[in-house]
Amino acid sequence: MKAEYFRNRVAQIFWNGDNSLQFKNLRYLPRWVVVAIDLLLVVISFYFSFLIVDNIASTFYNVLSIYQQATFIILVYVASFFTFSTYSGLIRHSTFVDIFKIVVACSSAMLVLIAVNYSYYFVYGEKVFLMPFLIVNMTISFIALLSFRLFVKRVYSFVSQNKRKSYNVLIVGVNDDSIALAEALSTSKNQNFNLVGFISFKKDHQRIKILGKPIIKYGSTFYDRIAPMKVTGLIIAGSQLSIKQKNELVDKALANDLKIFNVPDITQWTDKEDVTSKIKEIQIEDLLERDAIHLEDSQISNYLKNRNVLITGGAGSIGSEIVRQVSCYQPKCILILDQAESPLYDLELELKEKFPNISYQVVLADVRRKDRLEHLFRANDISVVFHAAAYKHVPMIEKNPREAVCVNILGTVNLADLSVAYGIDRFVMISTDKAVNPTNVMGASKRAAEIYVQSLQQKADGETKFITTRFGNVLGSNGSVIPYFKKQIESGGPVTVTHQDIIRYFMTIPEACQLVLQAGTMGKGGEIFVFDMGKPVKIMDLAERMIKLSGFKPYEDIDIKIIGLRPGEKLFEELLSNTSTAMPTHHQKIMIAKDDPLCYEDVLNHIIEIASAAQQENEVYVVSKIKQLVPEFISKNSVFELLDKNVNL
Repeated sequence: MKAEYFRNRVAQIFWNGDNSLQFKNLRYLPRWVVVAIDLLLVVISFYFSFLIVDNIASTFYNVLSIYQQATFIILVYVASFFTFSTYSGLIRHSTFVDIFKIVVACSSAMLVLIAVNYSYYFVYGEKVFLMPFLIVNMTISFIALLSFRLFVKRVYSFVSQNKRKSYNVLIVGVNDDSIALAEALSTSKNQNFNLVGFISFKKDHQRIKILGKPIIKYGSTFYDRIAPMKVTGLIIAGSQLSIKQKNELVDKALANDLKIFNVPDITQWTDKEDVTSKIKEIQIEDLLERDAIHLEDSQISNYLKNRNVLITGGAGSIGSEIVRQVSCYQPKCILILDQAESPLYDLELELKEKFPNISYQVVLADVRRKDRLEHLFRANDISVVFHAAAYKHVPMIEKNPREAVCVNILGTVNLADLSVAYGIDRFVMISTDKAVNPTNVMGASKRAAEIYVQSLQQKADGETKFITTRFGNVLGSNGSVIPYFKKQIESGGPVTVTHQDIIRYFMTIPEACQLVLQAGTMGKGGEIFVFDMGKPVKIMDLAERMIKLSGFKPYEDIDIKIIGLRPGEKLFEELLSNTSTAMPTHHQKIMIAKDDPLCYEDVLNHIIEIASAAQQENEVYVVSKIKQLVPEFISKNSVFELLDKNVNL
């Protein structure tokens, strides 16, 4: 216990202390420091060599004084260090190669000194250095230089041990991925994971070992059997488990205070990377009960290959993923439109690196400016439009309904009208489940946009196919609940949930965008495609599980607080309205919400009134006009509830 306390205390002082040392801020010793220390060691070695030899030899040669000999020998050693770059490696990661360099440098220095010694002897008949002295000096110098490097390496390992947590782990499964991972762990330089065995789900392999490690059957007595092994974590390799199996395993492991890690399929590993860098703590996104999506790539390729594609909101979380996925289908050019300058620039840099052979046109523009959009349509032969630009944060839009009108409604009107005017083949609009029986301004504005493009499809004489896609919350998107919870957990809590019974549908960003591309191939015009969102998730359960996955106990280490529903928020989202019917498609995860479109002229008159209201300062008047176009819009937990009671505000 005393040794452990001493180690932790030393680590605290030298690694995390409030003194000037703070070794964690030093990535490596500068080369000049290494050279200076080596020089000092050579000087010390000379001194001790002199003391030793002076006791066994009658006298040193007098050609050079002892100080001149010291200067000459030190210069030869330093020259040898520079010649063989003994200072170039990271001292804390010294290897056999570094030791070999020291051996060669010291041996070379001695050979040079011997050559000088005998050259002088053959010319002048006298020697400069005693041979026993040179041998003793080289030996002591080598030992000193080697000891210095071993000392630094040991100290670094000793101090950093407190910072780097090590896990005794079991690898889930006995297959190629699991065995490959075990082999990688046994040869890895990163010793964060100590393999103690494997988990089998099929049968007991008590007499069989892999790489010298036991195989333990997973069953009712599993956790009792592994208790003596002091297991602290499980690693799930590849995709060998179904989502249901993975969830069951994770829940029981968390209940037994074990960490859960994920590592991708062996096909995603590269020779350049340390495999342990691929081992990540399992995330809540990995535990969604969802099956893999299978795309019909040939159909998607047919309408994207060699075509100019416009993606609005292209720098956002959904838009940027659509850009990445469209890039895989060899379009002629992708026009990426967004008003967010910095994210747009970052995306451009990413695309140049990942897709160097694809032509991109980055457009800094606002969907509210029809003149700017028209110039874009006129200058480019656009075939497909993916419209993802929108304001989407419910509480923010509830406070700023005029902005929702200008962007979500009128921005869509601008793009839809131009698509008809310029003969665009397909217009795919990204909508939301909040547009169904909306209780907030954001959802109502998206529903108004849906109504407009549907009515335009009925009226339009051109060939433009207007297709609407509707899905729920997207994991990892800007402002979504999971990144928000993660920040709260990292800061020590509390995690805030608006209502204990609130539920939401979730899907991942890539998954949502895959279905958007697939729906774009299926539309004949005027449809609203609804995606299978899987099982709804109770947000309270989500918060508790995320806290457990982070290694904490809900309500003890991290508290959860109920803060009440936000303006416009409802307990559950719907994918179909009360008047809609769902029709299946040939893709099992995509359905068609059948709504009767409204007359274009009536819709246009409503849009004109809404746009006119948005030019005024009265927010309530704006919302009242939206409610006339979207009569199912019933406000919840909002100041606009009074409109539904016919109260004059």
